[in-house]
Formats: sequence, structure tokens, C-alpha cells
Amino acid sequence: MPTSPAGRTGRPPVQRAARRPAVGRAVRDNPVRTFVTRARKAWDRPLTAYYVILGGSALITVLGLVMVYSASQVTALQMSLPGSYFFRKQLLAAVIGAVLLFVAARMPVKLHRALAYPILAGAVFLMALVQVPGIGMSVNGNQNWISLGGSFQIQPSEIGKLALVLWGADLIARKQEKRLLTQWKHMLVPLVPVAFMLLGLIMLGGDMGTAIILTAILFGLLWLAGAPTRLFVGVLSVASLIGLVLIKTSPNRLDRFACVGSTDVTKCWQAVHGIYALASGGLFGSGLGASVEKWGQLPEAHTDFIFAVTGEELGLAGTLSVLALFAALGYAGIRVAGRTEDPFVRYAAGGVTTWIVAQAVINIGAVLGLLPIAGVPLPLFSYGGSALLPTMFAIGLLIAFARDEPAARAALAMRQPRFGRKRASAFAAGRGTGRKPERSAGRKPGRSFRRDSGGGVGRGSGAGSGQGPRRWNTMRRRASAARSSGER
Repeated sequence: MPTSPAGRTGRPPVQRAARRPAVGRAVRDNPVRTFVTRARKAWDRPLTAYYVILGGSALITVLGLVMVYSASQVTALQMSLPGSYFFRKQLLAAVIGAVLLFVAARMPVKLHRALAYPILAGAVFLMALVQVPGIGMSVNGNQNWISLGGSFQIQPSEIGKLALVLWGADLIARKQEKRLLTQWKHMLVPLVPVAFMLLGLIMLGGDMGTAIILTAILFGLLWLAGAPTRLFVGVLSVASLIGLVLIKTSPNRLDRFACVGSTDVTKCWQAVHGIYALASGGLFGSGLGASVEKWGQLPEAHTDFIFAVTGEELGLAGTLSVLALFAALGYAGIRVAGRTEDPFVRYAAGGVTTWIVAQAVINIGAVLGLLPIAGVPLPLFSYGGSALLPTMFAIGLLIAFARDEPAARAALAMRQPRFGRKRASAFAAGRGTGRKPERSAGRKPGRSFRRDSGGGVGRGSGAGSGQGPRRWNTMRRRASAARSSGER
């Protein structure tokens, strides 16, 4: 006859608690997953895009000032100028750009839309003025500059980028409000003709790189507007055909395409020495100011090829930091464009993000030998006030749009100094009770508060007078705990 386990030992069997699965504990204690979860929560906060755009652009600009000072000293000395000549000009442009950024960040969206047409008219006028003999001037073979006297020059085509973003965003937003974007003619006209007019004025001066950036902005606006694939194919075909003709008819542009991935230093001097600078940097670089290629070997070391000098002096760590900052800036711009309900904000934020990211990709790709040298500066980083000022104004646009999100507005409205919050809460407490708020250290004898029988807070016999809750006196609370319920 079988016996139970309790019958053998005389004791009931021990009930063991069920073990938790080890997998769940491992998942909960996984540091990588914890970090990812916290990063997602931090990124979903209302002001994250605002801080990323502001902080990322500020870091890129400051690091660019440092590298401009390091990369331009040799060039300045070769021109019999002080070593800090280009740095001082860039610093002045950065200060003016910071003012423009602050103004743009504080301007309402309606004012940005109102400025779209004046900025476009001014850009077209200046770009046409470049072609007037005696006014426009040529730099490195491109007739795209206007001299302001002395050593100060402006490049109107940089203003044309900002003009196309603002005007194109306002135009598409108005057509969307009238529900006209379902017709292909309203989507293309007059956006594409005006964009081609700007491209024509730029190509008259021979600046192929800026024309590519404007084309990228045009395609970005059309994509955000929901243009069908056949329209993209049509516009891209026309732009590609025009670009092919311009490349075939220019030996200089053909040579630039031939230098993609080339190691022939005799024909591709600038491209090959840019690779030399990056290769000699190593992991952490040779040190700030210790570049060798900037001593006459690398042309345009402080403008178009400043990323190569950064790689040589700061190494792989420095270049990856710059790439991470641009990636964060671009991702934050996409977030602003994707979360807004205002069509103008969506198109303008998308246009600015396309502009900055496309220009950074073209510049860095040329330095790495993956793309032809287009002659465009690295945004916020390379030397050049004409490129820095419109770009910083565009960053101010993104900051204004990030602040304009409903959740961001609510979060900014709740931000007050700690002292101000205390004063506000004390004032609200005093106003609710009909008298000034009392402090615990300043109470009169016999005015301490205790709990009444109904769970409220009262003073003396007036416990049920409806007054708000007060802080208890510690000794009164201890004494009331020792009393019986009938003495309350």
C-alpha cells in the first residue's frame, strides 16, 4: 500500500515558492535595454528637439571657430596678414549670426511667412546684380560675389537658399489650405519655374555646388508636399539633363568627377591631399594646431576642406563627433517637421533640414573622395560669413518651430525659477484662506493646528470652517495621539 510523503516523515511536505524565470530578470537588469528605454523617454520629452537644435548648432559653430583659427593661420601668414585675421572675421560673423538666430527664434510664424516674399525679391535682385560688370566679382572662377568694400564680400546665392525655403514653404502651405495640391499643375507652378530661375542665375556665375543644394531643397519641398512619383521622375529627369550638359561643356567639372576615388596626386592634388590629412590623423589626431597638410599642401584648408584638417588634428574621434552633431541636428529637424500641425512649419522645417544635411553630405563626401568636389562649405563650420549668416538664421527658424509645438509651449510656460515658484505657491495659499500665509516659526502661542474628528484640519472649535489644510505642530500631533478619542 503506497504511503504519502507526509506519512513517511510525519511532517507535511514543504511548499516551495515558484522561481521567477531567469529570462525576465536578465531582461530587466540588461543595461543596454535600460539605456535604450531611458534614451527613448528622454527623446520623447517636449523640449528635446529644442535643446538638441540649440545645443548642436552652438557646438558645431564653436568647434568650427576653433578649427578655422587652426587651419587659417598658415594661409593668413602667406598673404602677409596677421595669423588671426580669418578667425576674427569668422568670429564677427558668428556674433552677427547669433543675433540673427535669436531674432528668428523669437519671431512668430506669421512674421516668417510675411518675410518670405521680400527675402525672395531681395535675393533675386542681388543675384542679378552679381552679373553686372563692375559690381560682381569672381572668386576661384565663380562669378557669384559682390564686394562691400575692403575685405568684406557677400554671396547672394546663399541668401537664395533661405529665400527658396521660406517662399516655397509659404506657397505650398497656401495651396494646401485651398486644397489645390491634388492637381499637378498647382504643385509645380510657380514653385519649379521660380526655382529654375534661381538655378539659372547661379549657373551664370558657374557655381555648380550651390545649384545642387538648391535642387535638393526643391526636391525636399516636393517630397513633403506629397508629389507623386511621376512628378519626381519628370523634374529629376529635366534637372539631370541640364546638369549633364553643364558638366560635359566644362573641362573643370569633368576633371572633378574624374577625381572621385582617384589616387593620382598630379591630376587630383586637392582630393588626394585631403585623404592624406584624414589618414595621418589616426584615432585621436596629431593635436590641435599640429596639422602638416595645411602648410601649403592642402588648398582651401579653412573653407571647403576644413573637415580634412579636423581629421588630421582631432583624429577619428573628432570627425565622428562632427558627424554625430550633424546627425542629431538633422534628426531633430525631422522631428519638428513631423510633429507639427502647421503646414508652413512642416515645409519650412523640412526645407531647412534638407538644406543643412545635403550640404554637409556633399562637403564631407568630397573630402572623403566619395563625391566630386563641389566647392560648398560645411554648414556652421567652414570659414565664410556669407554662408554662416543665412544658415544661422535658418537654425533660428528651427528653434522657433520647436518652441511653437503645443507640448513645448506648455513646458516652457511651466518653467519658472524655484524662488518664483515658492512665492507663487505661498501667494496662492494665502489667497485661498483669505489671509496672509503663516510661517511655522512665526505662529503665536495657542494657534497650533490639529486634526478634527472629520479628518479635516481645524483651529480650536472652528475645525469645520472649510479652511485649507495646514501643517501640523509636531508636539501637538504627539499629544493628540496619546489622548483618547473622547477628549478630541
